[in-house]
Amino acid sequence: MDLVSIDDVRLAAKNIAGLAFRTPLLPAPWAGDVWLKPENLQPVGAFKVRGAAHAVAMLPPHRRAAGVVTHSSGNHGRALAYAAAAAGIACVVVMPDVAPAIKVDAVRALGAEIELVPPAQRVARVTELVAERGLEPVPPFDHPHIIAGQGTVGLEIAEDLPDVDVVLVPVGGGGLASGVATAVRALCPAATVIGVEPELAADAAESLRTGEVVIWPVEQTYRTIADGLRTNLSELTFAHLSARLDGIVTVTEDEIRSAVGTLAREAHLVVEPSGALGIAALMHRRGDLPPGRTVAVLTGGNIDPALLRDLLA
Repeated sequence: MDLVSIDDVRLAAKNIAGLAFRTPLLPAPWAGDVWLKPENLQPVGAFKVRGAAHAVAMLPPHRRAAGVVTHSSGNHGRALAYAAAAAGIACVVVMPDVAPAIKVDAVRALGAEIELVPPAQRVARVTELVAERGLEPVPPFDHPHIIAGQGTVGLEIAEDLPDVDVVLVPVGGGGLASGVATAVRALCPAATVIGVEPELAADAAESLRTGEVVIWPVEQTYRTIADGLRTNLSELTFAHLSARLDGIVTVTEDEIRSAVGTLAREAHLVVEPSGALGIAALMHRRGDLPPGRTVAVLTGGNIDPALLRDLLA
């Protein structure tokens, strides 16, 4: 299986310029020798805009004419709707019927057509829409263009902190971790890239431990508060993580909740549970992490206000 290269990531960086922000590295002295990569500051509130913008840019005109379709718990759908609107094409997003209302409303506000289905039916419904309407599928993580786009996070980290020792990145479907590990390995070969996963959706940790993709059913993964990390790996992301990720640590639900509150109080950043896993690992699993200059990728900030209020309380 061909893996994404650093040249692919560099091409993505050119394609997303103007749609995705180059987020800064913010020092977090309250956490030690730590920097934050705040992807919650992106125009759609999450890193997903990088992969979506690159994927749309790489579509030939004749394939994008009918519009694009995807399945998403929220952030990728919002990102694709944003990129599609910028390109002047239609977008359909299939979302789980248990998705947070704030994420559904945000996708709809960008002009996308939304279909709500039970979580287990999302992929099947996308396949049906492709057949029925000729829409172009843009998966949330299982595509080289998505991985290359997400890899621009790692490219920016390497350029802004070339002596980085450790990069912590949340793992759901594995697209972000695959791209970040690709860029950091190529540009900072001495650095270590560690994935962080919820204990209640630790399919990636089990997959890497057993040497094959392990699928956890939605009844298991949907127990975690980190709704953006409930997806299993694909064969493509598994191949990237097997080759380029240095390890995975897991964190509990209470540790994730605590990290969201800490980021709000100490860094003055609103971060959703899925985006706070790196800080959760630093706060509660530091003994499982390598020492040194560490960057924690904060993947998004699209959190329901009521949930944020509860976590801060």
